[in-house]
Amino acid sequence: MNTDQINKIRTENGFIAALDQSGGSTPKALAAYGVNADAYSNDAEMFDLVHEMRTRIMTSPAFTGDRLIGAILFEMTMDREVEGKGTADYLWDVKNVVPFLKVDKGLADEKDGAQVMKPMPDLADLLVRAKAKNVFGTKMRSVIKTSNPTGVDAVVDQQFEIGNQIVAADLVPIIEPEVDIKSPDKSGAEELLLKALMKHLDQLGEGKLVMLKLTLPEVDNFYKPCIEHPNVLKVVALSGGYSREEANQRLARQNGMVASFSRALSEGLSAQQSDEEFNKTLDAAIESIYQASRT
Repeated sequence: MNTDQINKIRTENGFIAALDQSGGSTPKALAAYGVNADAYSNDAEMFDLVHEMRTRIMTSPAFTGDRLIGAILFEMTMDREVEGKGTADYLWDVKNVVPFLKVDKGLADEKDGAQVMKPMPDLADLLVRAKAKNVFGTKMRSVIKTSNPTGVDAVVDQQFEIGNQIVAADLVPIIEPEVDIKSPDKSGAEELLLKALMKHLDQLGEGKLVMLKLTLPEVDNFYKPCIEHPNVLKVVALSGGYSREEANQRLARQNGMVASFSRALSEGLSAQQSDEEFNKTLDAAIESIYQASRT
């Protein structure tokens, strides 16, 4: 484990850029960037275009470790290069940004008001490859839609079961049990989630580090017990469908929680922009999210 990277995540101001849209969400991300479906004729061309978009973001002068502590990559992005270096090495060696890898394979069908993750039969091999490519940690997402204790427990149990496998591979897992912002009882779901998280965190054992990626809560500083837990390296927030402005406002009220935004980071970026305009737009987005993360 890279102690410089641990210290950066633990102590430095900044946030995590989520650049990990995968097969299902890539067309939507490209469309928001001004690249419509008629610009590509198959998945390979689509992924080439999204890598160009991500490369443009990562190589921008606005994108540095001064305001970013990490970036989450899609598997195919990890396997590619940026300016002649493996993406993870480029992020850390050139930009001083800690690299993470999205490892889940999407969501299973809803059951008990929640969606656990689909099976990950190749996870062990993927973790070996990630470690070999100097990735620091991972990210995996489940979704909680209602305040059903059975569903919440299923999500958190699975997250920590796989999280322990990731810790054993000498990587730091970002555990992401997202509470849907449209949940009919969002605060009730959050109460159940906090209880389940604390139970599992207390069972981790000394020295085992995890991170949490959580929906911005209805009650400010609700996840303070998680932030203060000795096994938690960092608690980060997902934007979850909120606009960047609302996500930033909510985040600024959470002490010790920092952003890990995806769509809210790339909001306003376009393939049609000149480099100057693109960099200026990205710089403004990064600055606003950085300031909201400093509280």
